[in-house]
Amino acid sequence: MMAENETDRQAPETPEDARIDSLEERLRKAQQREAERTGAHRPKPDDSEAKGGRVLSYLLGGLFGGTLIGWTVDRLAGTGGVALIIGLVLGIIGGFWSIVRISTGQVPGDRDE
Repeated sequence: MMAENETDRQAPETPEDARIDSLEERLRKAQQREAERTGAHRPKPDDSEAKGGRVLSYLLGGLFGGTLIGWTVDRLAGTGGVALIIGLVLGIIGGFWSIVRISTGQVPGDRDE
């Protein structure tokens, strides 16, 4: 009977236990605030978002790159805008070709040997 009474009783909390509990609670709250501040709870971008960004960069890169190269050739050779149009068209074709390769699962720059 003595053993039953001893197991039913809980040891009284000492001042040290209360301080540790308080410290743990403050630490947990501080970690929550830090996670909210740094955005740790934000969802990570998935594969579709990454592919969308790649598609946009290839399209814009081809467009602007072809235009810049065509404009430069026009200025150096004095072709009157012909090289600009050719560079623009080739840049768009290159951008779309890269997009097609991404959509078929091939990565631009990798070569199947």
